[in-house]
Amino acid sequence: MAHINVAEGVAGIRGLAMFRPETGKPLYELAQVLLRGPSPLSEAERELIATYVSHRNNCFYCTNSHAAAARCLYGDEKDTVDGVLKDMQHAPVSDKMKALLHIAGKVQILGKEVKDEDVVVARAHGANDREIHDTVLIAATFSMFNRYVDGLASLTPTDPAAYEEMGKRMVEKGYVPPQP
Repeated sequence: MAHINVAEGVAGIRGLAMFRPETGKPLYELAQVLLRGPSPLSEAERELIATYVSHRNNCFYCTNSHAAAARCLYGDEKDTVDGVLKDMQHAPVSDKMKALLHIAGKVQILGKEVKDEDVVVARAHGANDREIHDTVLIAATFSMFNRYVDGLASLTPTDPAAYEEMGKRMVEKGYVPPQP
């Protein structure tokens, strides 16, 4: 049961966006730009960053919904997502992606935790300014989204099939605010 009176049966941030559409719309627009807009990072990599940060924040809803989207985007390599959640350092991702996820993990703790040496390592593995920027902004945004969803105790389904459907919807339609 959510802490506030949101639409019954509408999970996660969707219910919160319906409660307050004037704030939900720009949040959805930000997610669309960050996760589906132009970027040197693939859509799968950006969803993976969102998933990783949500997992570190123990946000069950965001972890599972974005993991489902990332799995869809990774296709035949969908096990990559679970590998990162199990042990990022030994996951089947590039050293550049590990360096970016490391930065995302530091942002999840506190932005000032990102040090020059973290950026140097990411650059040494081929990350450019835009990839570093997008990683930090996705990590910061999802830390906020996680706190928003959990802080208001929004509906969090437990059925894995519900998240598979969410993931497919996010991949096919992008981040479109729900309609009341």
